[in-house]
Amino acid sequence: MSIKKQYLKTKPEANVTFQLSAKVAPEANKVAVVGEFNDWDESAIEMKKLKSGAFKATVKLETGKEYQFRYLIDGETWENDWEADKYVSNNLTYEENSVVTV
Repeated sequence: MSIKKQYLKTKPEANVTFQLSAKVAPEANKVAVVGEFNDWDESAIEMKKLKSGAFKATVKLETGKEYQFRYLIDGETWENDWEADKYVSNNLTYEENSVVTV
């Protein structure tokens, strides 16, 4: 898993690339990145499956903010990004959400 941030010089935005490794979900057919930046819409950002079996998606986010998110694997299993900037309780299932700071 990894998160890469590319800050834009002309706008207060960053291209944030989320990647879920094949080791985390070796049998996955579909993975979505779901979070505050897409109103937790489970179908808004489907990640592209790479030849390596990893999944990847890039999202444009406003800088100066923190965004909670998780990965949804095959519409059933939630997974955090263990390289996230931090984690916070989600108060729904008493699990934690990953947080990316831009």
